[in-house]
Amino acid sequence: MASPFTIPHNLVDLEEEPEDDRLFVRNLIQTQNLTPSGLDELVKGVVFDLSDKDVFCIEEQEVFDQVYSLVKGFGHLEASARANLIESLRSNFSVLLPNIASLSRTPVSPHEAQAEAEPSPHERVASHRNALKIYTFFLQTILLSGDSGSGNAPKGTQSKSKKHSVQTWNWEVHRGRITHLLASALETDLKPLYGMSDPEENYISFVVKSAFSMFENNTLLKDPETKDALCRIIGACGTKYHYTMQTAASILHLIHKHDYLPQHMADLVAWAEKKYRDGSLALALITEIGRMNTKDFTRDTAGADNVGRFLVELSDRLPKLVSTNIGILVPHFGGESYKIRNALVGVFGKLIAKAFKDVEGDSAAKAHRLRGKQAMLEILLERCRDVSAYTRSRVLQVWAELCEERAVSIGLWNEVTEIAAGRLEDKSAFVRKSALNLLITMLQYNPFGPQLRTSSFEGTLEKYKQKLQEMAPAEHSEESGQGEVIDESTAHEDDGDVDSKLSNGGNGSINQIDSQSQDIGGESCSFSVHNGVSIEGPLGIANLEQTRALVASLEAGLRFAKCLSSTMPTLVQLLASSTATDVEHTILLLMRCRQFQIDGAEACLRKMLPLVFSQDKSIYDAVEGAFITIYVQKSATEAAANLLHLAIDSNIGDLAALEFIVSTLVAKGDISASVISALWDFFCFNVSGVTAEQSRGALSVLCMAAKTSTKILGSHLQDIIDIGFGRWAKVEPLLARTTCIALERLPDEDKQKLVSSCGNGSRVFSILQTLINGYWLPDHIWYSAVEKAISTIYIVHPTPEVLAAEVVRQVQNALFGCIAGEKESSDLDGDGANGGNFISAVQVSTLSRYFFVVGHVALNHLVYIETCVKKIQKQKTKKERSLPEDVQSGGMGAPLQVAAQDNNINAELGINASDDAKLDSLSEKAEKEIVSGNNAGKNLIGLCAPVLTKLCRNFSLVQKFPELHASGMLGLCKLMVIDANFCEANLQLLFTVAESAPTEAVRSNCTIALGDLAVRFPNLLEPWTEKMYGRLRDPIVSVRKNAVLVLSHLILNDMMKVKGYINEMALCLEDMDERIANLAKLFFNELSKKGSNPIYNLLPDILSRLSNDNLEEQTFCNIMQYLIGLIKKDKQMEGLVEKLCNRFCGVTDIKQWEGIAYCLSQLAFTEKGMKKLIESFKSYEHALSEDSVVEHFRNIISKAKKFSKPELRSCIEEFEEKLNMFHMEKKEQEMTTKNALFHQQKLEKFGNHTARSEGFQGEEEEENASRGTGEVIDPHEEMIPSIRKSEVGNKELEESSNISSEMECSETGNLEFQSPQVSQRRPSKTKRNVGMGMQEKEKARSSTIRRTKSTKG
Repeated sequence: MASPFTIPHNLVDLEEEPEDDRLFVRNLIQTQNLTPSGLDELVKGVVFDLSDKDVFCIEEQEVFDQVYSLVKGFGHLEASARANLIESLRSNFSVLLPNIASLSRTPVSPHEAQAEAEPSPHERVASHRNALKIYTFFLQTILLSGDSGSGNAPKGTQSKSKKHSVQTWNWEVHRGRITHLLASALETDLKPLYGMSDPEENYISFVVKSAFSMFENNTLLKDPETKDALCRIIGACGTKYHYTMQTAASILHLIHKHDYLPQHMADLVAWAEKKYRDGSLALALITEIGRMNTKDFTRDTAGADNVGRFLVELSDRLPKLVSTNIGILVPHFGGESYKIRNALVGVFGKLIAKAFKDVEGDSAAKAHRLRGKQAMLEILLERCRDVSAYTRSRVLQVWAELCEERAVSIGLWNEVTEIAAGRLEDKSAFVRKSALNLLITMLQYNPFGPQLRTSSFEGTLEKYKQKLQEMAPAEHSEESGQGEVIDESTAHEDDGDVDSKLSNGGNGSINQIDSQSQDIGGESCSFSVHNGVSIEGPLGIANLEQTRALVASLEAGLRFAKCLSSTMPTLVQLLASSTATDVEHTILLLMRCRQFQIDGAEACLRKMLPLVFSQDKSIYDAVEGAFITIYVQKSATEAAANLLHLAIDSNIGDLAALEFIVSTLVAKGDISASVISALWDFFCFNVSGVTAEQSRGALSVLCMAAKTSTKILGSHLQDIIDIGFGRWAKVEPLLARTTCIALERLPDEDKQKLVSSCGNGSRVFSILQTLINGYWLPDHIWYSAVEKAISTIYIVHPTPEVLAAEVVRQVQNALFGCIAGEKESSDLDGDGANGGNFISAVQVSTLSRYFFVVGHVALNHLVYIETCVKKIQKQKTKKERSLPEDVQSGGMGAPLQVAAQDNNINAELGINASDDAKLDSLSEKAEKEIVSGNNAGKNLIGLCAPVLTKLCRNFSLVQKFPELHASGMLGLCKLMVIDANFCEANLQLLFTVAESAPTEAVRSNCTIALGDLAVRFPNLLEPWTEKMYGRLRDPIVSVRKNAVLVLSHLILNDMMKVKGYINEMALCLEDMDERIANLAKLFFNELSKKGSNPIYNLLPDILSRLSNDNLEEQTFCNIMQYLIGLIKKDKQMEGLVEKLCNRFCGVTDIKQWEGIAYCLSQLAFTEKGMKKLIESFKSYEHALSEDSVVEHFRNIISKAKKFSKPELRSCIEEFEEKLNMFHMEKKEQEMTTKNALFHQQKLEKFGNHTARSEGFQGEEEEENASRGTGEVIDPHEEMIPSIRKSEVGNKELEESSNISSEMECSETGNLEFQSPQVSQRRPSKTKRNVGMGMQEKEKARSSTIRRTKSTKG
């Protein structure tokens, strides 16, 4: 009988001689010392022995030693030798396994074995056990050596003669065969070898340890066969052989260590449970995870993440087993690690979706499962308010997954919807993203139908309620006191009532209604209870329960539709979010809401149009994609109708955005020619039922398209003139204005054709004159139409100044008749009575229109002059560029070449610059002539300027006619933009009106005009900067909003310097109007992006000025917090620390101390910043007496401790101690000073009381002396009461201020008060003077008494 084999801890341990008789290596062969031929002979001999002898030959000492030597030197073997050795061992091991199974089937009696000289059963079992362990050990050792890299080819195989053998070596194939054989060995019934007990722990431990070490190689797990074999090995050991706890501990260790293992380990555990019908390994893992300390997960975040993923994967594979033991894991919801909470939320999602699908078992088991499911659902609802944003986001994602799995009941559907709607206002961006995705999913998989209009739901619900009343009149009479037949709580029922009603016979009627509805977008719903149309005819409801179920479902659907409709204001706010994901997913949700016809979705979608101007490409792409999907990807007629309706219903801002996106889509070809043709059909009334308003909308869209494709309008020029200025213009007043825009956007060729055409040209300009001079347009339309008409004249007409002058004359003649210009001016001089007489002679509306025409003609004439100058400069530049090319090519004659050379010489001498100066001079002269006139006199505009000035200065007159005031000031502002002298002369008037005008329209116009003037004449407006900022304090919201817009434009475009009044803009951050506050935030956000962030330099000044504005503390804190948040650079943060600390030096106001300290507490401190704060202690030590200031510094210290390194932490702790010590000292000093002041006040009161009492006694003595009674009053007796009072007072003073006074009797018998003595401190000068004064008064009184006595004697 061979010696027993014991698996060693290490391979080399077999070379040591044991104390017992176990098998070990007696004759080690050093394979590395053998020649290749000798090594080859050794391998062949071993292979021959293993093949020729039986499988138990491995127990023989010689064979065992040789195999051990080859396994130890496995890395030095040739590829063929390795393959032969592995195959021999594997072949013998595969033969051994059936023999083990046959031990129980072919028992041999001891007598037969003795007669046949065969080994006894015990010896046979021992031999099989030995062989099993030896083959397992050697094959497992080869596996580990091959995977660790020792199995690579030796260096000698790199020679050319050995290349073939290296290429034939395929370790992956051999590894797969070995692992499968080892797994088969463990799956074999080993009871014949070990009886009813499990294999020895040494053997199982070695196999498990080796398998787990292979799991740490991610490359091995990519091979499905190897991974499957490893799972079988560990699964058998952990489950079949009850090596459960050790296996579970190893699995958890590896899960913590490697992030790629959770999924593989879940596969392993699930395979073991499926193979052996035993969940002990999974239960051990769940129990072990449940026992883990929650703080360990907080410290090891990577391990917590891995464990969480493992739990989710395990729940996906074994939902029933995990659901029965989920209570072990629930306590981890109270831990600090959000990753574990996220994982548990995912586990609950998997369990709810998969663990409760079957209906097997009795009623008690079903009820228990339902209670468990309901508890999980309640926890998920509660976790939506988790403190961690990651967990809140994960919960919402799980709810979305449950909706996709149709695992959310109708009774719970609305509660989830309301929670998701509430999370739209979450402070975390990814929580909002998850909430938006959840609502999108709930809409897609909603159980209420493809149309969710609230009005249709209400109508349908009312009909079914009436039907229910008819079917159950008795029940209705019993419940009439409650006000409703079906209580509203029916819609909130949990899994039981609503769902059971729908499943118990309500599906027939539901399907009947659903058959009438149309599926939207090809998306399927689980079932439908509403078709969105009125229901006529028989309802087909069989019984009362079906009707109740349907009513409950309709109520739930109505609640769902209303909940989604109520989120529209929040979605509009999210469209303006600075986070791109908010905008993108909000657009997707709004598109889905529009698809299901949610109330308000269409209007909200139009709010996205201004986002086409976003600088974020992802936002623009989302808007463009949504626009194409909703409005363009239709039939040509439908797309055209969508676009024209958008143009009709949009405001000015939306029209600008619509123009931008339409022109872009036309350029890209997304808006096809067929859509353009359909728009022309709408404009030309070729489509039946088209209104004038729709015609105008179609022309507006065509004008937008013409911005990038100018040929669109030229093909229908005649239609534009006939329809735009025809009879339809009187039906739709804005049509004429839109026609003017179309004429402006004609290509140059078509403009020339229009002018050269005798019929159309004169007709168009005649119509424009009639439009300006006529009264057929309403007042609110006339101004905008005339604005475009005058612009069209200056753009299209070849000599616009001639036609414009004619227009002005016509308006002037219609207004004044034959009155001369001078008389007109004189009529407006003087008081309001004369002005009123003049105004009474003309209509106010006519005079207002005249001022508007004059102002707009003047402004367009200025633009026309600038355009002409640019054309001349462009032509000159083009000519200069073309001359050198011709000279180089030799295409010119000699005279032209000489001329070109002369031009080059002129350019070098600066003669060309003089030409530019002449052009600039002519331009300036032409601009001045508009208002000031020339030497010959004033022109038409110049004659009107004095009238406008005097009218606007006559405040009593303009107050009577607000409309005239608005038009006059608008015209005056336009003239001021043109001429600098005229602007300077009326600038004070403009600011006066901007501040004190009674109407907000006038103040708004003046504010906007100030912005134009600041661009045109910056030097003139620079002294008035403070007044411009003053418009931010206007009481009217619209004026403040315009002021914010104007100043933002000027500052961000470097047209105005940011001066010391920027604090006025900062105050707008907390404006009562949300729009103004958002504009102010946008301004400072954009300002922070300019250069090196100007806010860094402005912040100290803003802080100082806001501290003096007597703001509320919360307002001040909000403003400074937002501004400091815009400073991102660490260097600037460090600079602010120094600047703010230095501001403590020159400040004595406690409020400013608190403001500076608060700003310091809002900074993001770096290590350098903290050191600067500590070094600047002398700057702010005097402010540490205030508790609020010290509290802010303590907040800074608490934040700094979180990021500080050990060496800095010690400095921070020392700084904290120093801060607290100084604070206490300052508080003590302050208390001492207060006590001293209190004592001084007491002494002053006491001195005054003594003086009054002495004066009273002197009067009594004089009175007694005058009476001549001869009675002498002892002064000592008179002094006793006052002395007692003074003693009481002294005791009080001693108790309150530790000051003692002493009284002594002098030698003359008079009482004297010694000066107060302060313990351990020198008395103040004031107190000494008080004591001396009392002594002098006492001496004077004593001498007076003596003289009185001597006189009487």
